Amino acid sequence: MKALASPFVAALAAALTVALLAAPATAQNADAENQLDAVVKNGKLRVCTTGDYKPFTFHDKSANNYQGIDIDLAQSLARSLGVEAQFVETTWKTLLPDFTAGKCDIAMGGISVTLERQKQVFFSEPYLINGKAPIARCADKAKFQTIADIDKPDVTVIVNPGGTNEKFVREKLSDAKIEIYPDNVTIFQQILDGKADIMIAESVETELQQKLHPGLCAINPDKPLQYGEMGYMLPKGAVVFKAYVDQWVHLAKATGEFDRIYDAHVK
Repeated sequence: MKALASPFVAALAAALTVALLAAPATAQNADAENQLDAVVKNGKLRVCTTGDYKPFTFHDKSANNYQGIDIDLAQSLARSLGVEAQFVETTWKTLLPDFTAGKCDIAMGGISVTLERQKQVFFSEPYLINGKAPIARCADKAKFQTIADIDKPDVTVIVNPGGTNEKFVREKLSDAKIEIYPDNVTIFQQILDGKADIMIAESVETELQQKLHPGLCAINPDKPLQYGEMGYMLPKGAVVFKAYVDQWVHLAKATGEFDRIYDAHVK
């Protein structure tokens, strides 16, 4: 019996060791694994959003409400869960730290999917294919057709801090002057006022801003300078919640709800 007991004890000890080693990871991911249930139980969907990025998210502080494509879609997602949408203010610079600190359940508002962000969070399936495009005074449109046209010492490129717009210009431009401007709502007026020559942003944003700011022209928004996708940021490890959001995105597109909301804010 002793000869049989020894292998058994050894196997049991090995199994216990594996279980103990795995325990911290399991505990660490427990909250994310139960994210969907937690949202339903809490009765609210906490949505991190910057509120400064038309047409996706805009915080009208005078009326104290949020507007935009992703605001309407956040309300739709909340209704599908039988809960209330609660918007949590953040900035592009603090978006990732705020989200990973657990301040919200999902982040929405024209967020580009990047591999750097993907290291820390999950993303829903993309809901919009997009890319970076320039916007400049219409009189200068012909001057800024390519990166080479833009990347010159006498060109001032204005950009909002902390997001993929800044990352793009810093990676692609070495000679142009880069001007950091903190207010993403009034940044386009800076170009009209002659304080900057150009901004590079998501193509859909440049199309909207040329309507809101006569005198500005989006430059080749149908042929952006790079490929990009937008998605919704979800907690890392929230597999069930991600599956739910992915299915909701699919149905919003299949039923025409997404197109109706998009057209209402862009066209």
